[in-house]
Amino acid sequence: MSNNRRPAYLPIVIIAVVSIAITAAVIMWFKPDNTRMATAQPVSSALTSEADATLSTALDNGQVVQTTADQNQSLFVTGLERLPRSLQGTQIDGEIIIDENKQLVVTEGLRRLFDYFLSALGEEDEAVIYARVESYIRHHTPEPAASQAVAIFDQYITYLKAISEIEQRYGNLQLQAAKSGELDLNIVAQQKQDVAKLRQQYFTKEIITAFFGAEEEYDDYSMEMVRINQNQQLTDVQKEATRQNYISRMPDNALKAGITQQANLNELMNRTKQMQAKGATAQELYNMRRDLVGAPAAARLAQVDAEDANFAQRFDQYQAQKQHLLSQSADKTQAQTQINQIEQQLFSEAERKRLVGYAALQQQNLANLE
Repeated sequence: MSNNRRPAYLPIVIIAVVSIAITAAVIMWFKPDNTRMATAQPVSSALTSEADATLSTALDNGQVVQTTADQNQSLFVTGLERLPRSLQGTQIDGEIIIDENKQLVVTEGLRRLFDYFLSALGEEDEAVIYARVESYIRHHTPEPAASQAVAIFDQYITYLKAISEIEQRYGNLQLQAAKSGELDLNIVAQQKQDVAKLRQQYFTKEIITAFFGAEEEYDDYSMEMVRINQNQQLTDVQKEATRQNYISRMPDNALKAGITQQANLNELMNRTKQMQAKGATAQELYNMRRDLVGAPAAARLAQVDAEDANFAQRFDQYQAQKQHLLSQSADKTQAQTQINQIEQQLFSEAERKRLVGYAALQQQNLANLE
């Protein structure tokens, strides 16, 4: 489970306008022991959300007390003792990477590690979280990398406090502008400039790139998609061509791969619906899917189609027998007992949980046809 809560500076309304899925990126995280062998773990990257602002707001309302080494030892050894409830049973999200000279290699995963522990604000006091993070870093990281990571954590905490004022100011402006039905990109651009200046005040260029580079690239993409969508001088066809042109010029990375994958999925769903409405055969559907998403995915989708068709056939059989029993039996209790027996014969336990929802969906589809 991942707990990513980060300071948001692009309003959440962007996500409502541009919805894309970012592909999972493989990252490294240190196991909670004395080894420094990293283990691969997938993590999703996405535009920051409204919940992220809670983090910086909570920090702004209190002050992190930087504990001494003796105090840290009195609270924690590994930093993982007595975890708050929200973190219990979760995997640590993030990474601490060092080079051959035991120098810290700053990565976006280091920021995720900070955010993982900071997500417990409200359950734990700021001073406790600070002690926990410092203990975790020093227990799992040699010097001088450990002290370098702790120093960056100090900077990150200060940055989160400072950025909350920007979030509040521009959030209010954007809410006013959104009443017109469109996102004010001029406000967003000014907000980005102010955030950039703030980051330069607290971090080196290396840290800014590592911590915020992917986020800024996604924000730029989102803004451009909104700008194209709001351009009243372009037709729908021209807008789509402009979007594709922008995406084609993006660097080949995880963001572009995620955008492309989502576009393929959307196209896949649209074509599937159209072809099924026209009575396409299973082979025709397979051929279309193979060309769009590849043979392995097409084969899996064909299997899903077969399973759905099998379930639908059994559901029709079940409905027919159910209606017969309800209409012919005078003893409703006995009829329901027989219906339950039919359910157990025709469906697995997991499938039986779908019956009510599936029946409602079938009725809705029939209503739409009338």
